[in-house]
Amino acid sequence: MEQDAIRKRFEEFLRGRSLKLTSQRERIFERAFDTLEHFTAETLYTWMREVPGARVSRATVYRTLNLLEEGGFVTSMNNGLGDIVYEHVLGHEHHDHLVCLECGRIDEFQNTEIEALQLEVARRMGYELESHILRLEGRCAACQAKQAGTGSRR
Repeated sequence: MEQDAIRKRFEEFLRGRSLKLTSQRERIFERAFDTLEHFTAETLYTWMREVPGARVSRATVYRTLNLLEEGGFVTSMNNGLGDIVYEHVLGHEHHDHLVCLECGRIDEFQNTEIEALQLEVARRMGYELESHILRLEGRCAACQAKQAGTGSRR
């Protein structure tokens, strides 16, 4: 789905709540959809301050992220370090996450065998699956190496 189509859906979502797509909300929307990174609200706020244009307050960033999440445009998760990170979910394929509990690194992956197995489990248990979130937590290779004292990185 193209960003313009997603923006139109966001405008419709806002109108349904008697809100407008202000220039600040639009800038936040555009920046959130311009990255493939996972980001915190504070990171997004920093990005907004670095770009010329209308000033965007920290509160507006948080409120807009809440609206984007409520409307299903972004999703949030804990990065294992207690920070909430966001990513946009429209316009790209479903994926799952590996999260390092030591450094907060997040790696995305897709696996058709895991997807098929989840569908089979749901079917066997009488569920019609609508969505799912798979998050695997552990220690990344770099943190394992650090902990082992080797200091090597992948």
